[in-house]
Amino acid sequence: MADNVCVLTDSSFNQDVLDVGGRPVLVDFWAEWCGPCKLIGPIIAEVAEEYKDTVKVCKIDTDAHQKSPATYGISAIPTIILFKEGKEVDRLVGAKTKKDIKGMVDKYV
Repeated sequence: MADNVCVLTDSSFNQDVLDVGGRPVLVDFWAEWCGPCKLIGPIIAEVAEEYKDTVKVCKIDTDAHQKSPATYGISAIPTIILFKEGKEVDRLVGAKTKKDIKGMVDKYV
């Protein structure tokens, strides 16, 4: 996992995502067995590096931690949610390109 990517658990989700103030937080909901999740993993790492000063980037394994995905109605993975000031502001579902992900992030930074 990239140095700039925070690994979330159900118990750390609120602190690491919802309670960070005005800094946007990008969360990748994924699972180890998910092929499309593996495809976008390196893209998430690149986005984390490019936005390291402005956006916090995190991943949560939906198999190991099921409470947080259930709270946000995750029914397909990968799902990428952007949070700002503790609220969901945008969402992408499915394997997306780096351009798609950056386009979402750029609206909020």
